[in-house]
Amino acid sequence: MSADHRPELLRHAALLCAVDPGGLGAVLTRATHGGARDWLQFLREALPEGTPWRRLPSQVPDSRLLGGIDLGATLAAGRPIAERGLLAEADGGMLIIPQAERLGAETAARLAAVHDAAEVLLERDGLTHRLPARVGLILLDESATDQEAPPTALLDRLALIIDVDCRIAAEGISPEEIAAARALLPHVEIPDAAIAAICGAAAALGIASLRAPLFALRAARAAAALAGRLQAEAADLELAAALVLAPRATCMPIEQEPAPQPEPEQEPEATSDEQPTQLDSGQLADAILEAALASLPANLLANLAAGNNVQRGVAGRAGQMTRSLRRGRPSGTRAGPLSPGARLNLVATLRAAVPWQALRRHEAAKDTPKILVRRGDFRIQRFKEQMGTTTIFVVDASGSAALGRLAEAKGAVELLLAECYLRRDQVAVIAFRGRVAEVLLPPTGSLVRAKRALAGLPGGGGTPLASALEAATGLALGEQRRGRTPVLLLLTDGRANVARDGQGGRQRAEADALVAGQAFAKLQLPAMLVDTSPRPQPEARRIAEAMRARYLPLPAADSQRLQRAAQSMIER
Repeated sequence: MSADHRPELLRHAALLCAVDPGGLGAVLTRATHGGARDWLQFLREALPEGTPWRRLPSQVPDSRLLGGIDLGATLAAGRPIAERGLLAEADGGMLIIPQAERLGAETAARLAAVHDAAEVLLERDGLTHRLPARVGLILLDESATDQEAPPTALLDRLALIIDVDCRIAAEGISPEEIAAARALLPHVEIPDAAIAAICGAAAALGIASLRAPLFALRAARAAAALAGRLQAEAADLELAAALVLAPRATCMPIEQEPAPQPEPEQEPEATSDEQPTQLDSGQLADAILEAALASLPANLLANLAAGNNVQRGVAGRAGQMTRSLRRGRPSGTRAGPLSPGARLNLVATLRAAVPWQALRRHEAAKDTPKILVRRGDFRIQRFKEQMGTTTIFVVDASGSAALGRLAEAKGAVELLLAECYLRRDQVAVIAFRGRVAEVLLPPTGSLVRAKRALAGLPGGGGTPLASALEAATGLALGEQRRGRTPVLLLLTDGRANVARDGQGGRQRAEADALVAGQAFAKLQLPAMLVDTSPRPQPEARRIAEAMRARYLPLPAADSQRLQRAAQSMIER
């Protein structure tokens, strides 16, 4: 779509969200600060007075998101009093979610469940409530790269995915007109030809989600209601295709030759009692498809024309998360005793004790505290700690091809270190040749140190594969103790000829290597063996099976392909 039409399209997107907030919702992607602020302000001013407008905190507990016991009111009244959560407070309005690409999986799952049910089912703290929560979600995707994205569970449940790459005019429709459109919305009808056309356009654009055509029909109904019509027309459907279908396109439509049309039979003349002429489904489908293609950004259109899939990358490339009792981000509570180092969550403990107070006072003596807390009420705070990843390169420096393999490893290390600023990753290198394996580069995030360690390493000699695997196992155990996640990448042809004690002999060397590989397998760590021989070797495959590692024959490996292989292991 041309730049002149972008502000008008963004304006329509905000108005449709205002008319049907619970049925649509939007994701603002690649939004500049000024553009997102203006769009949200335009939407808020268009909403009728009193419409809820809430913002989701980055670390919201379940008690605030879903609701629970109002602890202060309960302690004052002496009986359980329920507290409405953030989703129930936003019923009929909008919930703004900043930095949606960093949203946790658990919070995203709860938001998706509430979005589908349009209500909050509260079963906690001795309370059972069902509260209406028809909420319009506005996700602010503030990711810096295409490799980050909001959770898929939410992306598939929101109708509008728009790039707020420009500002829109401040003037809009009055809240009274929005209220009138909301009242008219339940009475708007969609012709059968329009439903078939929308589904056909979605299929032609390669959209696999079944929610997309439903969202497009909802958007068309909202557009018709905004225009004061009781039936959606072609203009409403074209606008819905531009806003809902175009951002989800994964392929260019295939042009098909029109089928020969039979000669129309002569129809009797219409009388005044007959229904008006229905929309032609074929022409309507073409118009909807043209509207969607006209709204594609230039780079997206070029990628689709070239046959490239342009869907954004996966969310959450920041490394693995592990549970902890001492440090990290708060991640709920659990029942349990007060062990050394554990932190008592006083508020959660009191919430667990409140529902039982009437029974406990009845069983206890007269002179008792106001709140009776027992050992079973203790709630221990849990945390989630983000673990960094250490990629351990184990490089075979023996034989005539050693210098080539070391050059490949050096290039892969440098490419990985370039991304260490986005994650807390480190890289280590173990080289083995002659009779021993040497930790050439201890775990580090310094590119300068890596270059110095890798420069000038000689090659040639025997292949002490068993010693290399033992060194890698010891280094991996050390990284685990430091709270990091080791990932092993072994570059070798698997032809071991030096045993564990440094003596020669291919048979003993291969047996020792298998034993060392089985010892590494007990750690249950991600690992990959890259077979660098000109032809895949059975010895290398046996070593990979003993290690329970992924086997990758790559005789023509280069630094970029090795870096992609290592990255695939890190992100598993």
